[in-house]
Amino acid sequence: MNQRQTVAERGGASRPGKNGDGAERHEAIYHSISDAIIEHRLKPGARLREDALAEVFGISRTGIRKILQRLALEQLVTLTPRRGASVTRPTADEAKDVFDARQMIECGLMPEVARRITAEEAEALRDMARRERQALKAGEQSTAIKLSAAFHGRLAQISGNATLAEFVERLCSRSSLILAVYGNAGHLGCESHDHDDLVGFLEAGNGERAQAFMSRHLKAIEASLSIHEEEDEAPNLFEIFSG
Repeated sequence: MNQRQTVAERGGASRPGKNGDGAERHEAIYHSISDAIIEHRLKPGARLREDALAEVFGISRTGIRKILQRLALEQLVTLTPRRGASVTRPTADEAKDVFDARQMIECGLMPEVARRITAEEAEALRDMARRERQALKAGEQSTAIKLSAAFHGRLAQISGNATLAEFVERLCSRSSLILAVYGNAGHLGCESHDHDDLVGFLEAGNGERAQAFMSRHLKAIEASLSIHEEEDEAPNLFEIFSG
C-alpha cells in the first residue's frame, strides 16, 4: 500500500462520511487526534506538522490549523511561533495547577450535586464506574482514563452550572493527558471503588461527606503521578492514524 495514501482513502475508522472539510469531518479528526494524545500514541513534545496531518486525513491545511487551534485551547496541543504545533508536555508545576483547580471547583460543586442528583443519574454514574473498572482489569488504560474523565465531567453537569461544568471537562482533558504520561499502568492513582463510594454519598444527599471524599480522591490521584522528562520526537503520523 502506498504510504502517502490518506487515512480517508484507506477507509480508516477516523473518517465517517465524505472526504472534505465539513464540520462533521473536522469533529471526527479532532477526536482522532485528541484520542491519540490521551492514549499516548502521540507523546508529549511530538511535533504535529500541518502539511503531514492534512495529507494523512485528506483535508486542507486550513482545516487542520483550525483543529489544532481547538486542541490548543484545551491545552492538549502547544502552538509555538516558527515551530508550529506539538503535543503539550505537562510539567510538574502545571500538573499541580490542574489538580489545585480541580480541588477548588469539583469539591465546591459536590453539595449542589448532592441536592440535585436523581436515582437515574446515580445509576448512570455507577455504570460508568463499572466500565472504568472493567477497562482497567482488561489492561485498557487509555479507555479507563477517558471513562474516569467522563465520570467527573458528568458529575459537574449535574450541578446545573454549565459554565463550571465546561471548565471541569477541560481540566479533566488536561488531567487525562497528565495521567496518560505520568500515571501508573493498570492504576489511576485511586481505589477502584472510589467512584462508587462517591456516588453513594451523593445519592444519600450528604454533600459535605462527598466534598471531603472528592478532595481525598483527587489528592490520591495527584500523589500517584511520577513526573519525568522525555525528549521531543517526530512521530510517524501515517502509522499512528492508519488504524
